[in-house]
Amino acid sequence: MSCVAIVAGPDAGHAFPAFALAGRLAGAGVETVVFTGVRWSGVAMPRGVDVAELPGLAAGADDDDTDAGEKLSRRAARIACGLAPRLALRGIDLVISDVITVGGAWAAELTGVPWIELSPHPLYRPSRGLPPIGAGLAPGPGWSGRARYAAMRTATSWSLRQGERQRARARSAIGLGAHTAPPVARLVATLPALEVHRPDWPEDTHLVGPLLWEPTDEVFARPAGPGPLVLLAPSTAVTGAADMAAVALAALRPEVLGFPVRVVVSALDVPEGIPDSESVVAGTARQDELLTDADLVVCGGGHGMLAKALSAGIPVVTVPGGGDQWELANRVRRQGSGLLVRPVTPDAMATAIRAVLTDRGFTDAAAEAAESGRATVDPARVVCRLLP
Repeated sequence: MSCVAIVAGPDAGHAFPAFALAGRLAGAGVETVVFTGVRWSGVAMPRGVDVAELPGLAAGADDDDTDAGEKLSRRAARIACGLAPRLALRGIDLVISDVITVGGAWAAELTGVPWIELSPHPLYRPSRGLPPIGAGLAPGPGWSGRARYAAMRTATSWSLRQGERQRARARSAIGLGAHTAPPVARLVATLPALEVHRPDWPEDTHLVGPLLWEPTDEVFARPAGPGPLVLLAPSTAVTGAADMAAVALAALRPEVLGFPVRVVVSALDVPEGIPDSESVVAGTARQDELLTDADLVVCGGGHGMLAKALSAGIPVVTVPGGGDQWELANRVRRQGSGLLVRPVTPDAMATAIRAVLTDRGFTDAAAEAAESGRATVDPARVVCRLLP
């Protein structure tokens, strides 16, 4: 039997899609092992996922974590050197490496096995037809739009070249060439509704739909009382907006919103200060099960929660923090299935929540986003086709 290694960092937004993909491959008869942080081993392994510790994740004494490019390159080299012998020992035939955990790809090169790149979100590679990812801007129409975004890409090119130089130095230090060997395929795990058209879509790049995974079998009790059911999901990312849950709960009070709602606060680490009320429930349980009854999701704009909500046809209100949350929140706004909140105040959030709950157009757009998931391919079929 062929054996596939999936390599991902320990953050939920990267580890959970890896676990979901492992389950899909297991269902197709492919043996898998997920190399990631140890935080999730206790919940993933009882659910049938073979989890192994990814070596080299901890910061070294000489790591400069203030320089993102240097941090990622040094850590990638350390991961690759620690991981390669383990891949060889387990007889790995193919590596699937998370797009930011490039040490997995480098370890595959050191071991001499092919690798696939996994993006657990839309494709964020630079494109000659798009503004820089993270700007949150739509592709510009006409000559003026293309010229404006070309200027923006030029402004960011220095940072990209610096990162390439840092990566080349790190690869040279472990005996690899300056440039990473290309993957045999790319898996982009998002809804088509969250992607944007680009004229330079890479070959052998497949939209496989969101890879969603629940860390528990527990289900939420439904809050008592009248009104729509709102799922409030604070961001799991370190770049998430601060105090988002507190502001959202203030906005959801009947005297601020204008009508009563029932609220479930769903988080891996439940924030403090949740009001003691029959209409508010807080905890860690299955979000997918709750979404069968929900009317709205209020979240930070991370891809995992957005994809989960839109896959269920539920509109969203986002409070984006840093990273890719601003980009994704703006894509949702343009698609019509939600609103984003800036500035983050109870009144601004209440206005957005009220609008989404009372305008059927947002729910219709969310249903369209869910329907777009039909235009994806099965990742297990792509992987099985590439196995030796």
